[in-house]
Amino acid sequence: MSLDPAAIPLALYLHFPWCVRKCPYCDFNSHGLRGEVPEDAYVEALIRDLAFELAQPETRPVGSIFMGGGTPSLFSGRAIGRVLEACAAKLNFAPDIEITLEANPGTVDAANFRDYRAAGVNRLSIGVQSLNDAMLKRLGRIHGHGDVVKTVDVARGAGFDNLNLDLMYALPQQTEAEAEADLRAAIALAPEHLSYYQLTLEPNTEFAARPPPLPDDDSAWTMQLAGQALLAAAGYAQYEVSAYARPGRQCRHNRNYWQFGDYLGIGAGAHGKRSFADRIERRARHKLPRSYQGGAGTAAAIQEQRRLDAAELPFEFVMNALRLNEGFTPALFETRSGLPIAAVAATLAALAGKGLIEQVDGHHRPTSLGRAHLNTLVAEFL
Repeated sequence: MSLDPAAIPLALYLHFPWCVRKCPYCDFNSHGLRGEVPEDAYVEALIRDLAFELAQPETRPVGSIFMGGGTPSLFSGRAIGRVLEACAAKLNFAPDIEITLEANPGTVDAANFRDYRAAGVNRLSIGVQSLNDAMLKRLGRIHGHGDVVKTVDVARGAGFDNLNLDLMYALPQQTEAEAEADLRAAIALAPEHLSYYQLTLEPNTEFAARPPPLPDDDSAWTMQLAGQALLAAAGYAQYEVSAYARPGRQCRHNRNYWQFGDYLGIGAGAHGKRSFADRIERRARHKLPRSYQGGAGTAAAIQEQRRLDAAELPFEFVMNALRLNEGFTPALFETRSGLPIAAVAATLAALAGKGLIEQVDGHHRPTSLGRAHLNTLVAEFL
């Protein structure tokens, strides 16, 4: 394996682990808040953690930052500003850096939103999930339709011109007509980007333990196809399995993940990936906020660290890259994995023979049939 890290883009992920309340479908590292957010202590932990991570120095420009959770918008604009100032002091920000902060309706403060924007945040990702009050109640959300509209209005008033809305379909007892109405309501808010994805029952969640009545597979498939058509008609181009954007508004941070770029993962439960000349490493921080904060700034914050074997790399790469409608070029595979395209040529040829992969304009990409059976397709690279 031979890699040129300078040719691999770098991003930064910052995790904020608290929510007002844990949602029953959520398998992310989030924790229901008990009392006040330990804002100053957690910000200091993030700053120490970043300094520890950069003991292996980075000179590459950081093209994007994503602050996820949990609910980062529980933190004040002052706290977010401190975090970004510390990051800017230690890292080389690209001139056109994309800085996203996740926000949940129901945790909106107009002054904070203005402060986020002043601190350098230039993209918001709003966890809508539904605009139907009955559906939101079934999902255990703390907001209603009116809160979503207010959040978008406050964001626009604070100067944000790049918004993503997260929206789910195949919700408990949802009909096809209700799913379409939900999506139309989201489109009416005119976001620049929409993440539209099916609710799934994830292990170790309340919904997995006590499954709610969900639409059957045929109804979910109909909702997906109808949603794709509606989004296309509204000017949103699908570029990934669940991502739709207006021209020039694709999420650069997520594209970096899907194209097997590098990213520093800072915060409780955060995962990171870094390429070196002779290896690719993954690191994961401790999930529990107390354990993470106690070890932040030292190796004690790291729960797992491992070097990827060459045999793992084809699967690791395509698991991400084949989520993109455009697929990948041989040059991208070689630059990001350090392997020759010959390492996957036979598998690509076999999948092309089954009608699951096609080559268009130098890109290997899934066909419409391949996108419908993506997990099966990707498993062929194991």
